[in-house]
Amino acid sequence: MTAGPLLFQGKDWNFETLQRIYDAIEPIAEKELGLDVFPNQIEVITVEQMLDAYASTGMPIFYKHWSFGKRFVQHQTIYHKGLQDLAYEIVINSNPCISYIMEGSSATMQALVMAHAAFGHNHFFKNNYQFQQWTAPESILDYLAFARNYISTCEERYGHAEVERLLDAAHALMAQGVDRSPHKRPLDLQQEEKRERDRMQERERVYNDLWRTVPGRAQPLAKAGKDRQRAMLGLPQENILYFLEKAAPRLKPWQREVLRIVRLIAQYFYPQQLTKVMNEGCATYCHYRIMTRLHETGRITDGSFLEFLHSHTGVIRQPMYYEPSYGGVNPYALGFDMMQDIARIVRDPTPEDKVWFPDLAGTGDEMAALRDVWANYRDDSFIAQFLSPTLMRKWRLFHVVDQKDLPYLEVAAIHNERGYRELRRRLAAEYDAPAQSPHIEVVDVDLAGSRKLVLHHQVVEGRFLEAEEAALVMKHLQSLWGYDVLLQEVDSRKGDNILKEHFVAAETS
Repeated sequence: MTAGPLLFQGKDWNFETLQRIYDAIEPIAEKELGLDVFPNQIEVITVEQMLDAYASTGMPIFYKHWSFGKRFVQHQTIYHKGLQDLAYEIVINSNPCISYIMEGSSATMQALVMAHAAFGHNHFFKNNYQFQQWTAPESILDYLAFARNYISTCEERYGHAEVERLLDAAHALMAQGVDRSPHKRPLDLQQEEKRERDRMQERERVYNDLWRTVPGRAQPLAKAGKDRQRAMLGLPQENILYFLEKAAPRLKPWQREVLRIVRLIAQYFYPQQLTKVMNEGCATYCHYRIMTRLHETGRITDGSFLEFLHSHTGVIRQPMYYEPSYGGVNPYALGFDMMQDIARIVRDPTPEDKVWFPDLAGTGDEMAALRDVWANYRDDSFIAQFLSPTLMRKWRLFHVVDQKDLPYLEVAAIHNERGYRELRRRLAAEYDAPAQSPHIEVVDVDLAGSRKLVLHHQVVEGRFLEAEEAALVMKHLQSLWGYDVLLQEVDSRKGDNILKEHFVAAETS
């Protein structure tokens, strides 16, 4: 890129300025960095609109729920008291990719946001295999509009209280409403909607098997084996919302549709849980390269570049564990440092790098290496593969073991030759989202008698469910199933060895 006139001076901007900034950033992103992005749509919104988007999980079109309003008031109060800044952008994984920028931001910040969101996040959304597998960017906005209108219609027809009660229960089970297995087919929301409607009759036929178990009626299932019943209901089933949508005996068709909406939205956000460090690291690395290039070519002033560096440094700051602001590992900081470290290993490897990364060290094309990483990994595999000894020393990582039956903490590994592999393995495990969330699945239904629903939670390393929270979620689960619900916590190493039970009886009317 050759030098050119300044894109702007001072903080003020108008829409012509935004267009100039975009036109200057685009060739850097696409030609110099090789980013492959969806078409961009930039929207300018107010602070209140940004707060509203915050409250409704960052989506511009979403159904209403009381919890979103509560969250809006919380964010608004904190923001107006000056206790917390807002993010300068929200970006939607859609085609075209929609990036929201705030009208009150300076021209420098608008340039930063475009580089970060419209190109960094956009490239990651389009190319990472997790997003390709689980999301449908071409149809998400249409589906959100359908979901909003459908739930609004339900509120008019069945009452706000009834719909909110259903949404409360569905939201409580949202974390257990996703498919995690990699063999699942890509999610196409529009096609699934059409297919579900076409299969309505078939689903009703399956439900009849449950209804035939009502006492006093003929029970043809008595002739069927237990295995056939389980196969018919798709057991064991880890996607609890899916199971309830398909098999809960007392739900009405509109209630099943609402469960499906919540389930599909949960699935849409699932890749973001798996790639937080990589996604933010990619976007932060891209905006740093783009803004630096704009400065090198004289398109932004020294003052503008310093304003950018001030904001950038704040984003990637990692508080120490003893500071009041410490809240764990900052994904922006870890992601950005790892991207820079990979670029260093590709360009200028040390002898140690050549031992640890023989296929990467000295290959010379840092952007090709980074694009490959962004496309083919998620956080846990990314850290397990690319966290280098150099970075472990820089971050001064160590691993502490805290066992409740011991009166002391054990430092099990530090950033030295003996500890590198253990540190990397332990940190990668922290970002293995499926392993970190409770593994709960529906394992049985008493079709011949009480229709009691039985679930298992696999207890790993002595980690039981928190009793109070489990009781609240069980209550919501029972309200959707309509009959008794039993959750058994079993030892993951010994099969069905039951360690603890939670039970909620059916409400009598």
